[in-house]
Order: sequence, then C-alpha cells, then structure tokens
Amino acid sequence: MLLLSTSGPFGKFIALPVPVTIGIRAFITLALLFLYCRFKGISFGLSSKDRSPIIISGILMGGHWLAYFVALQMSNVAIGMLSLFTYPVITAFLEPLFLKTRFQKMHLVLGFLVLCGIYFLVPDFSFDNSYTIAIGFGMFSALCYAVRNLILKTKVDRYQGSVLMVYQMVIICLMLIPAFFYYDLEAVPDQWKGLLGLAVITTVFGHTMFINCFKYFSITTISILSSVQPVYGILIGALVLSEIPAWSTVAGGCLILASVIVESVRSYR
Repeated sequence: MLLLSTSGPFGKFIALPVPVTIGIRAFITLALLFLYCRFKGISFGLSSKDRSPIIISGILMGGHWLAYFVALQMSNVAIGMLSLFTYPVITAFLEPLFLKTRFQKMHLVLGFLVLCGIYFLVPDFSFDNSYTIAIGFGMFSALCYAVRNLILKTKVDRYQGSVLMVYQMVIICLMLIPAFFYYDLEAVPDQWKGLLGLAVITTVFGHTMFINCFKYFSITTISILSSVQPVYGILIGALVLSEIPAWSTVAGGCLILASVIVESVRSYR
C-alpha cells in the first residue's frame, strides 16, 4: 500500500501529457515484468475462456490510469487520490452483479456518506471548476478500477500477478501507441526520474504485489488496507510537493475513508 500510494505524487510531479506518461509507464513495466517472468520460468499461457476477461481488465486498467492522472493534473494529490478511493464503496454496489451476492441496504447509507465526502472536496460545484471535473475523472477512474479488480479476483488462483500485469501492460501499450505520434515528446528525457519511479516503484512492485494479495486476503481485508493509501499519498505530497490539503478536503476525505472502513469491517464481521 505504501508503494501504491506513490502514484499520486508521481502523477502530479511528471509534467507530460497524460497519455504519454501512461504509455511510457506501461512500456517500462512490461519490459521489466516480461524479463522477470522469463528469468523465473513463469508461463504466459492463458486458457481460452480467460483471454477475453483479461483483455477487458487491461482496457479498464488503462482507463483507470488515464482518468486518475487527468484528475491529479487538474487538482492536487489529495483530491485526486480521495476521489479515486470511492472505489471500495463502488465495489460493494457492483459485487452483487459480478459475484451474485445479496445486495445490502447499508450500502445505500455508505454511498450517501461518500457523496457527502465528495461535496466537501469540491469548493464550488460548477463544471467550470477544474476541481469538479477532476473529481468526475477520479470517480470514473474508481469505477474502472473496481470492475477490473472484480474481474481479476476470479483469475488470481490460476495465474501469477506478474503474468496478469504483463497482459494488462500489453493492452495499455497498444491502446496508447497513437499518443506517441500525436504529442510532442521533446520533454520526455527531462522527466525520466519520475517516469522510472512511477514504473518501477508504483507499478512493477506495488501493483504486482497488490494483485498477489488477492490470493491470500479477502477483498474486504484488502479494502481495509487500501484505505491507508490516500493518507500516505497526501503525506508524501505535503512533504515532497508542499501540497497542504485544505480543511474541507480533510473533512471530505475523512467521510470517504470512514465509509470504506465501515463497509470493510462490517463485511469482515
């Protein structure tokens, strides 16, 4: 969770068009994980019935990253990360559809709590306000992330997390090839430190370890652990980027994280 929480500060620090940042991130991650899998002798074989879900999960992962980084660039680390962390409650609403579990009325209460938290995040609710648009992108990112996690939960028993990440990176690289012909790439060499950190620390280690957690912990336990990510990310943003969140942001974040913790603990019991 500590490694994953670096995504916010890195995303805010890298001054490149979002599709270029995500494309380079995916390419570096793909190269390193491919070499790792070859070194460890891990098979890349997929069952025919699993190919389509894994391709869809890759597209969702790309949508999640793109929307999240747009949210970060349009606001700050705190708002970007907190809007993303509506995903555990979104997961609670979607889980009955994916895993055929019973819908629970308490989820409506928690959903309302999340909406209250988002209200505090937006200083002035207007579509002319960049923070409002950023939160919209953050919530779309959360939706993509929630669906992707539900899909992969059904696959981690059969495949290594590193293999699943390789296939997702292949899909994202293919999706973003046009970006390298559309945008000016002159500034890329100046951003190599941030790009390398984002690819290695956040993605190769953080995301691969996160997927592997699905084997050993319930989604509920992972949600409890995940709720600490915005705290880490905001602290790193404050220390490294001097982004001190406003009190309204802190209040909104507390409501969102409270809903995540309540749902996780309640489900665990």
